[in-house]
Amino acid sequence: MVSAVESGRNSSIGGLEALLLDAGSRSSTPHEHWNPPYCGDIGLAILADGTWQYQGSPIQRAELVKLFARVLRREADGRYYLVTPAEKVDVTVADAPFLAVELEVKGAGSGQSLFFRTNVDDIVGCGPAYGLRFSRQDPSGGLKPYVHVRGRLEALVTRALYYDLIDLAELEPLDGSRQLGLWSAGQFFPLLAGEPSDRGL
Repeated sequence: MVSAVESGRNSSIGGLEALLLDAGSRSSTPHEHWNPPYCGDIGLAILADGTWQYQGSPIQRAELVKLFARVLRREADGRYYLVTPAEKVDVTVADAPFLAVELEVKGAGSGQSLFFRTNVDDIVGCGPAYGLRFSRQDPSGGLKPYVHVRGRLEALVTRALYYDLIDLAELEPLDGSRQLGLWSAGQFFPLLAGEPSDRGL
């Protein structure tokens, strides 16, 4: 079955695509500096598994998802928007807008560097400018890792990669105790920030 997104019967999402393609052909102005009027909620959403939806239907075209992902913005109030030169619309995000789906490790120990690829093909070199954080989940107490992609946007590290990260974790002296965490590009990222980790996980 062909959804309304794919058939082109609905003009809203096609109009956004056309605006972005036209802007890309005319200017290299980054979307962070665009300040269009707010045009409300047209039904864009990103599910916890990274699927983009429009009015309840998955957006099947990978290139369209990547185009929209490039102009996704999270503002200081925590809300997400898709921003074109002419309009700004809401995007409902269930967890993080992106998933980190591939990991490359170079080096070892404190000389280690971690590189992630996201589901929309961003390549992120983890380090001082692109941090890695672990969020404790209630009530289970489990950890979910997130890597900074750009602006205020993060990618949730998939469960398979999470286990790879745990295998790379090391105990290091930090703030008067030993902290379990990971090195990347000279930066140490504790798994349990601010908590003694001598007991392990």
